[in-house]
Amino acid sequence: MNWLEIAGTIVGLIYLVLEYRANKLLWIAGVIMPAIYVFVYYDAGLYADFGINIYYLLIAVYGYLAWTFGKRTDNGKQTELPITRLPRRSLVASLVISLALFFLFAYILITFTDSNVPWLDSFTTAVSVVGLWMLARKYVEQWIAWIAVDAVSTGLYIYKELYFTSALYAIYTIIAIFGYYKWKRLMQDNDD
Repeated sequence: MNWLEIAGTIVGLIYLVLEYRANKLLWIAGVIMPAIYVFVYYDAGLYADFGINIYYLLIAVYGYLAWTFGKRTDNGKQTELPITRLPRRSLVASLVISLALFFLFAYILITFTDSNVPWLDSFTTAVSVVGLWMLARKYVEQWIAWIAVDAVSTGLYIYKELYFTSALYAIYTIIAIFGYYKWKRLMQDNDD
């Protein structure tokens, strides 16, 4: 039994509850969880997931600052960033960046590692890079990215025999669906 994986799973559940509630404390868990999972993923040979967790550590700081000081009001004061929709031009850019990262990560994994799941590992990593940026900007559509990533990750982690992590990602998939609708309601409540 991998105690680091269990600890990462527990912190991941806390992270998800905080994200669902749109609570900026999620970014604290967002530092702890990837610090644990860099070891879990490296040991499992999930090198792209290992790498993305380093990115997660860095973007957690950005996300906390963006959520706390992300919007300037008309009188010049800083306020917490509101939940909004992803602008159309950002949607196109997000799709292009995800696709480019997918092929780049796959090339790196196939060429330079012994990964036996380079395409799935690359997909989850590429979409996660963009999804986490969308979360840091509080775009409601970030949940759609997480639904795709979490569903694919569930199967990937079962295949890699990371059963606690696969259970976590199965829960993530379900919560992401509910999270999307909750954030839509929160966004509409802010507009009223």
